[in-house]
Amino acid sequence: MTTVHNRRDFLKTSALAAAGLGLMPNLKGPRVGDDPLFQISLAEWSVNRALFTGKMDPLDFARFSKENGIDAVEYVNQFFKDKAKDQAYLREMKTRADGEGVRSVLIMCDGEGAIGHPDEKERVQAVENHKKWVEAAQFLGCHAIRVNGFVSPEWGTPPGDYDAELNQVADGLRRLCEFADPHGISVIIENHGGNSSNGQWLAGVMKKADHPRAGTLPDFGNFRISRDRTYDSYQGVAELMPYAKGVSVKPHVWDNEGNQSDLDYDRMMKIVLDAGFRGYCGIEHGREGTEAEDIQAVRQALEATRERMQASYQ
Repeated sequence: MTTVHNRRDFLKTSALAAAGLGLMPNLKGPRVGDDPLFQISLAEWSVNRALFTGKMDPLDFARFSKENGIDAVEYVNQFFKDKAKDQAYLREMKTRADGEGVRSVLIMCDGEGAIGHPDEKERVQAVENHKKWVEAAQFLGCHAIRVNGFVSPEWGTPPGDYDAELNQVADGLRRLCEFADPHGISVIIENHGGNSSNGQWLAGVMKKADHPRAGTLPDFGNFRISRDRTYDSYQGVAELMPYAKGVSVKPHVWDNEGNQSDLDYDRMMKIVLDAGFRGYCGIEHGREGTEAEDIQAVRQALEATRERMQASYQ
């Protein structure tokens, strides 16, 4: 599709889209009504292999989600990396989602630099790199973008100085939130390795950033700080939920001893709901060759948990 470079028209259209959805600052993410307790969304990463190999077109993801019983999606910028400012492409993406009755929840952003880089110039540049995704998220009707709380653009960087990295990430996060605020978009950090997978540290980033648009995306299965160091998933989610504007559901969790086990859905969702969260819980799971089956299994487990817990949270 042809890229259109009329930035003024793009932002005007984005503002109208946001206004139409009534997007306002919301600590707990987008409300989905009093019934059911929470809604279920699908993260695009669940089908990353099909997307990377070209077996699935990113524009067809909303349809795939709907076919698997899920009417909300979480995009990943890696699959349309050069389309952030392509209004024609984004309009087609939005049109297809709307046509399926699927809501666009957020965009997960990777590869745009480290918002906590120790060099202030690099940090500011990373913030600048993410701005186009804020605008794209607004256009699509999302409520947030997900960024990484990293101090290096290299994935898998071991955790460094606790306080220094906390201050650097909080600085970059606040800068980006100040840009995102008038666009009606929140900026949320997922526990994604390094210090960000330490629940106490990431909660500290939120306190330091101190902005209503700053939040977390607790990922049940991502509490692996480094190759030989893990963090208890239940503890970590409990620490991050006061700032959560989304939840990422994986069917496996960690303890502090490096052991992985199956998710206790009732235990974890009680932590989520007791924090007052009533937003979207995004499934991010799919083994190669059984993606649809795996997604449906997690969806059904979440639905069963929601049904069991419904009466307790009336």
